[in-house]
Amino acid sequence: MNSGMTGKQSILKCLLNFIEMDKRKIAILGSTGSIGTQALEVIASHSQEFEVYAISANNSVDLLIEQARKYNPEVVAIANTAHYCTLKAALADLPVKVFAGEDAICQMVEMEPVDMVLASMVGFAGLKPTIHAIKAGKALALANKETLVVAGELVTALANEYKVPILPVDSEHSAVFQSIVGESFDTIEKIILTASGGPFRNFTREQLLTVTKEQALKHPNWDMGAKITIDSASMMNKGFEVIEAKWLFGVPYSKIEVVVHPQSIIHSMVQYHDGAIKAQLGVPDMKLPIQYAFSYPKRLGSAFDRISFDTLTELTFQKPDVERFPNLGLAYQAIRDGASMPCVLNAANEVCVAAFLHDRIGFLQMSSVIEKTMSRVALVRNPSLEDYLEIDRESRRIAEELIGLG
Repeated sequence: MNSGMTGKQSILKCLLNFIEMDKRKIAILGSTGSIGTQALEVIASHSQEFEVYAISANNSVDLLIEQARKYNPEVVAIANTAHYCTLKAALADLPVKVFAGEDAICQMVEMEPVDMVLASMVGFAGLKPTIHAIKAGKALALANKETLVVAGELVTALANEYKVPILPVDSEHSAVFQSIVGESFDTIEKIILTASGGPFRNFTREQLLTVTKEQALKHPNWDMGAKITIDSASMMNKGFEVIEAKWLFGVPYSKIEVVVHPQSIIHSMVQYHDGAIKAQLGVPDMKLPIQYAFSYPKRLGSAFDRISFDTLTELTFQKPDVERFPNLGLAYQAIRDGASMPCVLNAANEVCVAAFLHDRIGFLQMSSVIEKTMSRVALVRNPSLEDYLEIDRESRRIAEELIGLG
C-alpha cells in the first residue's frame, strides 16, 4: 500500500464510530501548554459533550495542580518524576490517581475509559505516547506536528493497522480537513497552506542577523508557546506543516504549496481539479480547530469571535522567501530525501531553538546548523521506532557539537 493511501485512510477511517459515542472522555497530553489550556476551556464550555478524563504535563507542576483541582480529572500524570511527591501531596484530598514518568504517561492514554487523546506535547517527546494511544485504539486529536514530521510513515501505517482516526488540530490542517469533507481525494489538485510570515516577514537578511529572542517571541497574530513561536518566526513551523499535510491527506509534497497571508484569516485552502478553491476562514483562535477535532462530525456552537467583513479591509498574499527563511527550503529538502531525514531535521531544529532561546546562537545560524546536521547524519530507510530514537539522539549530539564549535 502506498504512503499516500495510508495517510488518507488513517485520517478518515472509523469516523463513523464517533457518531455512536456518548460524552467523549478525553486525555490531554500536555495540558499546561497553550493548546492544552485552551482545550480544557473548550471541554468546560461543552460539558454535555466532553469530559476531562486525564491530564499530563512535563514540568509545570503548579499549573497541573491548579488544573486538576479545577477540572477534576480521574488521572493526573507528570513526566518529570522529581515533581511526583509535590503533585501527590497537593492532590491528596481529591479522588484522583497520580502518576509520574514517561512510561506512566504512555499507560495513561491506554486506559479503557479514554475515548480520545489530544496529543499536544511539544516536540519529539510526543511520539511514544502517541504511538501507545494509536495501538490502544484511541481516536487521536493531533496537535503535536513533530509526531508526523519525525515518523509520519510509521504513525500513519499504525493508524491504518489499528483503525484509528487522526483528527488535525493545527489551524492549517483543520482548515484543509474542513475543506475536503464531502469531497473525493482524487479530485484534489493541490493544498495551499497559509503562513502569517511571522514578526520578521518584511525584514532584510541583514536585519535578521541581529534579531533577538524577545523580538521573535512577539508573533503578530497568534498566542502560542515559545518553541512554536520561534518556529513560526523562522518558517520552520510551515515546513513542518507541509510534511504533516503530506501524511495526513495523502498528497505528494509537490502538490502542497505555501503562501504568506499576513492577516491569518484564511487558514488554508484546497484547490480541486476543476479549478475551484475551498477555504476555511476565521479569526486567529485555536479553540475553533480544537473544538472541531473534539466534536467531529458534529459542528458545535460557540461564543468565539466572528469575522466582521465591515472592518476587514484587505486579504493579501505573497510568495515565501526561502533565501531569507532557509528553514522552509530545508523542510522541503527533508521531504524529498524522505526516510529518516525529517527526523534529523526536527532534532536539529529542537536543539537550535533551545540554543536561540538561551542566547547561544543567532537567528540565521539556526538554519546553518540544521543544514550541516542533515548532511552529517546517515539516511535510514524504513526506520523502526528504535531507529527513530537513535537517529534523534545522534542528530541532537551533532547539532550541539556544531553550536559549540560556533
